[in-house]
Amino acid sequence: MIFLVLGLLLAALVFAPQLWVKFVMQRHHREVPDMPGTGGELAWHLIQRFKLDGIQVEETEEGRDHFDPQAQMVRLSPSNYHGRSVTAVAVAAHEVGHAIQFHRQESIFELRKKYMPLAAKLNRMGIALMWSVPVAALVLRSPIAIGTVIGLSVLLQLAGAMAYLIVLPEEWDASFNKALPILAEGEYLQEKQLHSARQVLKAAALTYFAGALASVVNIGRWLMVLRR
Repeated sequence: MIFLVLGLLLAALVFAPQLWVKFVMQRHHREVPDMPGTGGELAWHLIQRFKLDGIQVEETEEGRDHFDPQAQMVRLSPSNYHGRSVTAVAVAAHEVGHAIQFHRQESIFELRKKYMPLAAKLNRMGIALMWSVPVAALVLRSPIAIGTVIGLSVLLQLAGAMAYLIVLPEEWDASFNKALPILAEGEYLQEKQLHSARQVLKAAALTYFAGALASVVNIGRWLMVLRR
């Protein structure tokens, strides 16, 4: 019983950031009738204002807002591209913040370039190795060898999760050194809306952190499956 309670507490702790991020984004996604423009229009405007030559804006899948340095593209989900809400405007400013980092060749942007592909690669390797455990069990027939395979898989997935955490400074910079000053000094939002924008920008910055925690839960799920 104690392990069940501890497991539920751990799951709650791990999923809390993800739930909070979704809650904040939805809470401030109400349309504001007198908002001067949509998130997409603000993104285009900021690209022109900061002379981010070569940077474009396009729609992407819902919930997949990001800046793609390879394509030099700010991608916004339909609700943010067409939306006139605090969330739409703040998320657009956050992603343009990444475009500014990229265009200025700021050293902090190298965190994403260096560690995001590594994080994804380590996670894929760890999961592939975990899938191979049943085959390894039939071939190796050694508890020690099988335990080594499982241990290596867990270490790879943990390393992948930690690599996601390394990009937090870059995300924080895009939100609070780029987007928030732009929104405040440019008067793109009213004073009463800036508090809501801060919450949205914090949620945007912590998205990868929440994803990293979810990866840790995935490791636990694999271990429970294998135990059976």
